[in-house]
Amino acid sequence: MPEVLSLNRFRVVLSRPGIPGNIGAAARALKTMGFSRLYLVNPKHYPHPEAESRASGATDVLASAVVCETLEEALAGVSLAAAFTARRRELALPMQWSREAAGTLAASAMQGEVALVFGNETYGLSNEELALCHLPVMIPANPDYSSLNLGAAVQVMCYELRMALLTPGEAPSGEGALATVDEVEQLMTHIEQATTESGFYNPDNPKRLMRRLRRMFGRIRLEKDEVNILRGMLNSFQFPERFGKKGKS
Repeated sequence: MPEVLSLNRFRVVLSRPGIPGNIGAAARALKTMGFSRLYLVNPKHYPHPEAESRASGATDVLASAVVCETLEEALAGVSLAAAFTARRRELALPMQWSREAAGTLAASAMQGEVALVFGNETYGLSNEELALCHLPVMIPANPDYSSLNLGAAVQVMCYELRMALLTPGEAPSGEGALATVDEVEQLMTHIEQATTESGFYNPDNPKRLMRRLRRMFGRIRLEKDEVNILRGMLNSFQFPERFGKKGKS
């Protein structure tokens, strides 16, 4: 198995987990499949004895878990973030089933870091959290009873990912380095600022402009150079004097 390639390029992110036992179960799931990087976003109870008990020998994964206040912090430096959801969302990006997504994630790990993002046991991921991710993923469970335990969902996806890594695809050709989540977020902030200044965007009546832009950028997977080009264009509109253009008199 090409472990040199990518096992350390994957992180599993649990956003707002409410049951400490599920954190331990997720740690165990990671270790059984050879992964080790666990991120926890604002966990309700952590550290906790129940988490250590359910980890069942994977306490080293728990001990090295990174605790973050926000999902943005947990996704810093990530080139591809997959959001696991039990239902389709309005204005969401095109969805992939878990097995297909495992191949996508394995190929992306050849270029940069990848995150598997799981939501709260009761509420799942919010629309705002989903918007930070590039790829909605669903596990093809029984449609009449699709409630999958958080630890079990992590186990299923880690298994699918390990199987995909056993027969990895070729690295995408003809592509530059992909922009990270935080670089895209900086672009979104820049767009919102520039369009507000121009009067094109009204933050008091935002409608769906920013959500649609997020969807478009997530669908096409921006490269670092493309982000730099777009931000350079925005700067030229905001500060024409810096680019040898005369401003308004």
